[in-house]
Amino acid sequence: SFFYASVSGNHYLRNLNNITTNVDTSAVKYNWRGETASLNSPGEQSYQLSKSVNNNYSAAFTANYRLGEKHVFTVNDVFNAFNRYNEDLLTTPPSKDEFSKVTSKNIVGVSYRYMPNTKFNFTVFGKQYHQYVSGPMATSSAQDVYRITSRSIDYLGYGAAGTWFMPLGFQMKASYEKAYRLPTIEEMFGDEDLEIGDISLRPEASHNINLNLSYNATLGSHTVYAEAGFIYRDTRDYIQRNILALSGGKSAATYVNYGKVDTKGISASARYSYSKWISLGGNFTLMNVRDNMPTAQGSTAENLSYKERMPNLPYMFADSDINFYWHGLGRKSNVLTVTYDNQYTHSFCYYTANIGSNNDDYIVPDQFAHNLTVSYGIGNGRYNLSLECRNFTNARLYDNFSLQKAGRAFYGKVRIYFGN
Repeated sequence: SFFYASVSGNHYLRNLNNITTNVDTSAVKYNWRGETASLNSPGEQSYQLSKSVNNNYSAAFTANYRLGEKHVFTVNDVFNAFNRYNEDLLTTPPSKDEFSKVTSKNIVGVSYRYMPNTKFNFTVFGKQYHQYVSGPMATSSAQDVYRITSRSIDYLGYGAAGTWFMPLGFQMKASYEKAYRLPTIEEMFGDEDLEIGDISLRPEASHNINLNLSYNATLGSHTVYAEAGFIYRDTRDYIQRNILALSGGKSAATYVNYGKVDTKGISASARYSYSKWISLGGNFTLMNVRDNMPTAQGSTAENLSYKERMPNLPYMFADSDINFYWHGLGRKSNVLTVTYDNQYTHSFCYYTANIGSNNDDYIVPDQFAHNLTVSYGIGNGRYNLSLECRNFTNARLYDNFSLQKAGRAFYGKVRIYFGN
């Protein structure tokens, strides 16, 4: 026997800049066929010709310290920063917003992992969440006067997880975490078009429990994998996406904190592969997300939606796929892949269930989409060609708010890898 200690680490720094131009100046509205209908004034959503300049920065650092064979200590730090300013191109010269929209996030995690043997390991961890937000806030009912506002928040999360490698190819995993989900850029600042953000949003806080059992076996050329899991989540300040009616029959998406939401879910997946020629599998998920507020939000009145499903959320869905591989087609290093996959979503309400379930107008119907992809990799993947047909049966598909998506679509892609 012997005793040793070792240190390892890694880090990265990234910067991404992009410019988005929103053009909505025509006095017509469109359907998916490209047909138009006249409007009384320019702008299908709002009369605008604007430019958003977005700057994203991210950095991460990880350090591991191993003490002997059984103990590993890890420190991880992830930092993200975002800045956006807007210009109105309808004015001459273009006018720039008085205030930029700024946010930064920093999450520091510390963990200890104990590995008494190759069959079992146990981890405890803590996380420090920090977020800074700055941006304009309207001070008039007409939302034409703004002032700069800013705030900083700090939260502490923690948890534990364990893994047990059982006999006969089984593995069991369990975890608990007091977690926080910090609001995203879109939730706080919107997209300057159809999404209206709210910089006062609070992070989602939740107690999460996960249990998972998996099985993996290889018998000659045959490989089988199966997995089943259970999730429980008690969420406070749940960030909910709603549709807000605007003047002139127009609408936009908004985000609010909703007090208490209870989630129980199960998932199952399986996959089988034969040598290097075929692979098939599928997934099934059932998520029971319920309103857990006895009283109405912001009052003492009874909440008529108490214990009902949260709106605009599919609760039962599944997918499957089958892949065929032809290695050595044309040359030894080439591979032809043919993939068929599908996605099924069970019908759900886009209003609270005890309202929507009594009226078919509020139900998003069952959806079943089928896709086909053919790809050809040349020279061990250095050159790749692919053709894809999405929703080749042209089924009616909808988003979570019952807005119909586009129908059958075809895509082609060429990818060249220049590395070694």
